[in-house]
Amino acid sequence: MSRQNVIIIGAAGRDFHNFNTYYRDDERYNVVAFTATQIPDIHGRKYPAELAGALYPNGIPIFEQKELPHLIKEYQVDECVFSYSDLHYEAVMSLSAIVNAAGANFMLLGPKHTMLKSKKPVIAICATRTGCGKSQTSRKVTEILMQLGLKVVAVRHPMPYGDLAAQKVQRFASIEDLAEHKCTIEEMEEYEPYVDRGNVVYAGVDYAAILREAENDPQGCDVILWDGGNNDFPFYEPDLMITVADPHRAGHELAYYPGEVNMRIAHVIIINKIDSAAPEQIQLVRDNIRKVNPAAIVIDAASPIRVDNPELIRGKRVLVVEDGPTLTHGDMKIGAGTLAAQKYGAAEIVDPRVHAVGKIRETFEIYPEVGKLLPAMGYSPQQTADLAATIANVDCDAVIIGTPIDLNRIVKIKQPATRVHYDLQEIGTPDLREVLVGRVNSWKSST
Repeated sequence: MSRQNVIIIGAAGRDFHNFNTYYRDDERYNVVAFTATQIPDIHGRKYPAELAGALYPNGIPIFEQKELPHLIKEYQVDECVFSYSDLHYEAVMSLSAIVNAAGANFMLLGPKHTMLKSKKPVIAICATRTGCGKSQTSRKVTEILMQLGLKVVAVRHPMPYGDLAAQKVQRFASIEDLAEHKCTIEEMEEYEPYVDRGNVVYAGVDYAAILREAENDPQGCDVILWDGGNNDFPFYEPDLMITVADPHRAGHELAYYPGEVNMRIAHVIIINKIDSAAPEQIQLVRDNIRKVNPAAIVIDAASPIRVDNPELIRGKRVLVVEDGPTLTHGDMKIGAGTLAAQKYGAAEIVDPRVHAVGKIRETFEIYPEVGKLLPAMGYSPQQTADLAATIANVDCDAVIIGTPIDLNRIVKIKQPATRVHYDLQEIGTPDLREVLVGRVNSWKSST
């Protein structure tokens, strides 16, 4: 029987995992190509032979997604597998129409065939959209588990934008490790908070190999914390699934893929940001939870902000720098920096678009809805340099840094700058401690 020709449609993350877990060693399939989108400059590479396995001695080429119809014809493709996250259902089905019109089947892989089983308990933190508040939720869960005397090893959803073979398994236990692995701004935003708290975090490309390393980490491991990316569902089978929803985008929890999957499979759903969302938005999210997952425990939460130097904001003309992915494919119109500008009485948010250069100008062209907020994009050294140049070009009194890490450490900011901090704060009961204590006690009693 001839092998079926397959293209995996992705964005350097879920696509590689789907290949590794479902296609890599299966002689029924011949993966002829990956396509890439969402992340700048990730096409034109190869998935290396060292990771692709014996069936692919020459590796697998990675093309731009816009070439998909041509590739389906050229490679006589039977099946295209959608393998990235945070797309509106209309966009997913539009892509399906492109694939079907070119003659191929369109496929989505689910948890049964892609989730790996750990020997350790797994707690997964996922979301309905990019920018819901997974990072502060993961920090809070980690802190509680450590207070309960458990050694937590975090595994982060992949962001392999460099040398894929070298990034097969990455372990971060110190700030020096971030530099050694040449981490991008996006990677540092996710890894650094764990390292600062004394936790080990793993990431990379081969998540079966990563899981084996994490379970046997030299510092010890009692619990694996899966820290999800965008609104993807976990790569590991969770013993406790926590999904974060954002009422600022009420209704999106039932309109974006695969965020609704996370809503439906969650044991716990956190409605975050209720301190800054309208009551009717919060109620809509609550109603939608009741529709699709009435058994879930619902926790109300806020993400209150604080800044280092509020005097730099009050009455001043400020440039607001926000987390990049939250503004771009996350579709958010505000972030922590915007809320800080409002709370502390900025006179004006200065528009950076006329001052944008290079890759940052391209970002504004691709995502015009970002408006006058500056997304902290740093997927490559060039993009980071263009971000620094754009900030330097803006005539403002101060810069508000709304990113999860101190941007001052990465790019030189000549203007006075202040950083925004935010943490998860549960309101009422049940809260995360109550849920986690109950779950940890059940694990202990079963061993």
